[in-house]
Amino acid sequence: MPDFKLLPMGIADFRRIRQEMFNSNMVTYYVNTLLRRGTAPDSMEDPNAKTDYTKLRQLIRLDTIDSYRRGIVHRIAQDGYIYSKVKDYFPAIELIKKENFISLLYYYGMITMTGTYHGEQRLGIPNNNVRRQYYDFLLDEYQRTADLDTWELKEAFVSAAYEGEWRALLQYIADSYREDSAVRSAIEGERHLQGYFLAYLNMYQGYLTAPEVELNHGYCDFFLMPDKLRQPDIAHSYIIELKYLKADATDAEAEAQWREAEAQIRQYGQGERVALMSRDTQLHLVIIQFRGPKLLRLDDVEKD
Repeated sequence: MPDFKLLPMGIADFRRIRQEMFNSNMVTYYVNTLLRRGTAPDSMEDPNAKTDYTKLRQLIRLDTIDSYRRGIVHRIAQDGYIYSKVKDYFPAIELIKKENFISLLYYYGMITMTGTYHGEQRLGIPNNNVRRQYYDFLLDEYQRTADLDTWELKEAFVSAAYEGEWRALLQYIADSYREDSAVRSAIEGERHLQGYFLAYLNMYQGYLTAPEVELNHGYCDFFLMPDKLRQPDIAHSYIIELKYLKADATDAEAEAQWREAEAQIRQYGQGERVALMSRDTQLHLVIIQFRGPKLLRLDDVEKD
């Protein structure tokens, strides 16, 4: 066994391990790599433990009722959880019934029990490895109708991460959403628009991105937390607040919503936890506002 020294863990390392410990295979993979190499794995996505997301597509398309299953997957990806009951047993002949789909996701390891609410089981995404599979599925769905230039998107990510030039990245995703009428027909409202952004924001390996991160007595829409363990030179981190208005909303309503968003995001940007999660980077507070399918306003906010 080689000698190695455990270095003090930062908040990103702790969050990564905490989110993966639901899966004993992932813990074994992490410790085994640490013992062999003396360092953490380059990626927490162990190829041997990863469920191919094509299996997820196969589950969704078991029969003609795939719109229901697709909706369930979108909901879990966007919210991180769903409330339901897991069936202890159902015969193979009932495999295609839509009421058994959530139980199938559970038995495939795509969701796990995380709590209860009014008698319903709270079923959440178990770890970052599985979370990325959900986002891969969403990306695959979106890319069928929106031909985004992923190379251009990657270049925009690099500019945001190392130069603090974030506007091109968010503008590119917003323009893609506006131009993709097929996606817009299936996505309405802030929650689903959030899922669209999440899928693309998770393409870049330099950030640990998750929805509804709790920050200073509130939940921000996105926190792009730099993965300093993998890319220590990243110089910029981001809290992003996404706001949506119906297409017929007035300018006065838009202005009132924007002012509310400014107050929210300034609150999110305060506190010791935020300082730890964005350590050694410049933190940007960015608001994205949509009116219907169109980007109405995109701007950053000065911290208090």
